[in-house]
Amino acid sequence: MATQDKKSKSIAKKLLHKYRLVILNEDTFEERISFKLTRLNVFILSGVFAIILISLTTLLIAFTPLREYIPGYSSTKLKKDAALLLAKTDSLENAIRVNEQYYSSIRGVLSGDVPTIEFDRDSIQEIVFNSEEMQVATNKEDSLLREEVAQEDKYNLFQSASTTAEISLFPPVKGAISQAYTVQEKHYGIDIVTEKDSPVLAAADGTVIFAEWTAETGHVIILKHDNDLITVYKHNASLSKSQGELVTAGEVVARVGNTGELTTGPHLHFEIWGNGYPINPIDFIDFN
Repeated sequence: MATQDKKSKSIAKKLLHKYRLVILNEDTFEERISFKLTRLNVFILSGVFAIILISLTTLLIAFTPLREYIPGYSSTKLKKDAALLLAKTDSLENAIRVNEQYYSSIRGVLSGDVPTIEFDRDSIQEIVFNSEEMQVATNKEDSLLREEVAQEDKYNLFQSASTTAEISLFPPVKGAISQAYTVQEKHYGIDIVTEKDSPVLAAADGTVIFAEWTAETGHVIILKHDNDLITVYKHNASLSKSQGELVTAGEVVARVGNTGELTTGPHLHFEIWGNGYPINPIDFIDFN
């Protein structure tokens, strides 16, 4: 017990033993600054300094943007921005996927590499409009009115079962048909012979979705109309409209020419597509 007390007194004596820290001028040995220190004071000052340093560092990291550079730490704003970017990326991927499918369909229209089906005039309405069967109670007056309206315009194209909107197609040019619509030969339109540089008219109101040069068919312009209807005009000498422009029925969109590899003289190759399927133009337009 006495030995232990002796050791404790020796440690306390060492901690409280006083030292002097003196700073001298090296040339003159003049005393400039001196401090009286003990080991206990040094330990206390070092501990307080360490606590203050740790506290300041913690506050600096916790309440400044520096915390975002700590591995594993993520702020609420960063998480929100990341979620927003992820949603935008997903939306852009979907939009790109839809555009790729749409452009693939346009390439099919240009190349003629599309599946073909046989259908009559009555089935075209279902293909273009995809209308559902409807059970409607009719009377005699209603039936007579329907028949009268049906006979008013022979070349009125499609009439949806769920809307009163109508699409009327007009001949883009007048002339003789040199090659008819032939599915077996993958000739999904008709060739109309007419004078070179004759105006090519829009068959209906629509938007230009393609207006470019192709090696096989020369200057080509494609219009998109209501109800997923597309009209195609090939072998033109020049184009009057650009992609994205709006056109009205009967407006000049091109000039008849003889451009492209697959042509033997001035003519217009004209196609109609409904919901991805080719349609015989002479069933709905009089070119004479």
